[in-house]
Amino acid sequence: MSRLFGSVRSRATLGATLVVAVALVAAGAAVLLSLRANLTGEAGTRAERSAQAVASELAARIPLDKLSGLDAEDVPVQIVDEDGVLLAASEDLERISGTGTAEVTPAPTRSGADDDRDREDDDRDDDSGRSGDDESLEPGEIAQGASYTNGTATIDGDTEDYRFAAVEVETPDRGRLTVHAGSPLAAEHSAVGTALTAMLIGFPLLLGVVAGVTWLVTGRALRPVEGIRREMAAITASEDLRRRVPEPATHDEIARLARTTNATLAALEASVERQRSFVADASHELRSPIASLRTQLEVAAAHPELLDLDGAVEDTVRLQNLAGDLLLLARLDAGERPVGTRVDLAALAREEAAGREGVTVEAEPVEVSGSRGQLGRVLANLLDNAERHARERITVTVRGEGGEAVVGVADDGEGVAEADRERIFERFVRLDAARSRDDGGAGLGLAIARDVAVRHGGTLTAGAAPAGGALFELRLPLAGADRGAPRA
Repeated sequence: MSRLFGSVRSRATLGATLVVAVALVAAGAAVLLSLRANLTGEAGTRAERSAQAVASELAARIPLDKLSGLDAEDVPVQIVDEDGVLLAASEDLERISGTGTAEVTPAPTRSGADDDRDREDDDRDDDSGRSGDDESLEPGEIAQGASYTNGTATIDGDTEDYRFAAVEVETPDRGRLTVHAGSPLAAEHSAVGTALTAMLIGFPLLLGVVAGVTWLVTGRALRPVEGIRREMAAITASEDLRRRVPEPATHDEIARLARTTNATLAALEASVERQRSFVADASHELRSPIASLRTQLEVAAAHPELLDLDGAVEDTVRLQNLAGDLLLLARLDAGERPVGTRVDLAALAREEAAGREGVTVEAEPVEVSGSRGQLGRVLANLLDNAERHARERITVTVRGEGGEAVVGVADDGEGVAEADRERIFERFVRLDAARSRDDGGAGLGLAIARDVAVRHGGTLTAGAAPAGGALFELRLPLAGADRGAPRA
């Protein structure tokens, strides 16, 4: 069963079919109940009219054997007195149920003397007062409304279901009488049966149509998703991140999914290419100090007197610094978040500038939130870069501007060409031969500085200094400023 409904298409079809089925059953039941109630009500109304007609004749003192209502076809009528004794019934009535009086043969007709005595008794009763129920109707008055029951009646050998109405009438000569008249329910049963048959036939057909249409529409809607899935499986198998999934020519959610998937593939391809380039550049950068250090050690092993200890120490330190830079970049690429502590940039700038020649610090107290160690690394890298290119003077400025802290590091060197002001922040980039591996480092300082700035929710840009050299400007949100979370 789980495999049968394991796809979105089958589950959508099943869900739509079940919802429509429940709605159809509820609507069908409501229609049948309403139809049955209406037809039963109409039958009751017809029965009440027949009972009212007979009661009107009784109120007019028409004898029982002269009542026209007893001759109506398919309308069983019973007339009973207050004691439930049957006084008259339809001629062809053979059997009846549901009226409270199962008899179909009237009681024997009484003599005129008995009738006279009954009239005298009635006169005495009138003089002495009647019970509460008798006082509710005057002689010749018909009760308003009727009571209804369902039952059966056999007329001329045909037994059918009937809706019976009971109407009370106060006659001048016979006292309180009750007239039971029935109306057949055959039309109601026929109509309800026809509607039920139509529903039993039509509902399965309609559910089949709903299931088929849902299956086709869902399959057509999910066809692009299957294309995306197949292409993603092929990309995973081939490891070719240059491939892209097909984008349907629509403006729906699936088209947006395809575009987002392609954007993710493009970002993944760029990330992988960047990682490959990073690994290749790191291997190339590590090869030089390792090869130099190995050469010096091999020479020292063969000729101890030729050991260049200072050179070996320099190569070891350079190798150590390079490994530290690579480790920091790896942590930044892994999404390491800075610790949210308050850092005074003015004090940090003076601390990093201490001991460096030609560095002037002009700073006002400003605080930012972040890692003091990482922000110190940014300032140190910017100052190291400025020292390589400055002629005489380096100026460090710290100020607040709006909701940002701005740190500027300017030198009086040759500056950075406008075309290279973004490229210098790429990893392992050196703009000229003068910035060699020995003198200019590995080309990671500015890349690390920008990555740290971005992780702190800020920016790092290169421009032209007033003295004609390079100006590197670091902008960070002030502590407590609403600038959102650090950027990923």
